Amino acid sequence: MKKRIILDYIGITVGSFLMALALTVFLVPNKIAAGGVSGLSTVIFYLTGFPIGIMMLIFNVPIFLTGIKIMGMSFGLRTIYGIVILSIFTDLLQLYMTSLTNDLLLASIYGGVLGGIGLGLVFRSRGTTGGTDMVAALINYYTGISVGQGLLLADGFVVTLAGIFFNLEAALYAAITIFITSKTIDVIQEGLNIKKEALIISKKADQINKRLVDELNRGVTKFEARGGYTDEKKQVLLCVISRSELTELKAVVAEVDPEAFVAINNVNEVLGEGFADIAHV
Repeated sequence: MKKRIILDYIGITVGSFLMALALTVFLVPNKIAAGGVSGLSTVIFYLTGFPIGIMMLIFNVPIFLTGIKIMGMSFGLRTIYGIVILSIFTDLLQLYMTSLTNDLLLASIYGGVLGGIGLGLVFRSRGTTGGTDMVAALINYYTGISVGQGLLLADGFVVTLAGIFFNLEAALYAAITIFITSKTIDVIQEGLNIKKEALIISKKADQINKRLVDELNRGVTKFEARGGYTDEKKQVLLCVISRSELTELKAVVAEVDPEAFVAINNVNEVLGEGFADIAHV
């Protein structure tokens, strides 16, 4: 338990550092206010010169306190740590690092990727860095609007401000960054190691089952189904395999029952025996 907690805080620290790095070397120097508290702080930084890290902290404190008051301590110590450490990293890095590129497209792409990796690590470590995810939760609480729509509203507001105070082009690049960041977060949380799920309907399900277990060394789940057109009882096999095993699975099914119905789906993450260890996810 203690080891997991330590690893969580290490993950939040590394993720916050990467987010601060994305802000410092890509986004802020190019006036890309990619939503959230960091984007709002970027706008204010260029209007007033006030340090971005401190500005993020100022914005996050009342949001966090409101969240605790309304929804209890579910926001947790990890959120407090994430908010503070991200603010510290951002202001420290601004003292020693400068922009790596003046190309707005490169900055929006790499800033989105780097920031997404950082935020993904924070989320995997069961933490947050405050900002619009908490705002979205509060919008959901008060209005019933979904968290996803709340995030869109909050980030859209910041991007609109960037368009007003900077220019429309800056707002468009910010939208690119937000999109790339969200996709990168998904990759970090779900992983690139996509598995395949096979649903097999066959009159020779028992034979296929045996060969899959013996030859692919994969578990198979059997369950009863009924045809919607014929009302005939059928056996359905469910098997999750790696991409490299897909060809072998299709060959086995084709050999045993060429008339079998097979549906193949992508599975982003699999936990359990033969795949990822649940205890270490």
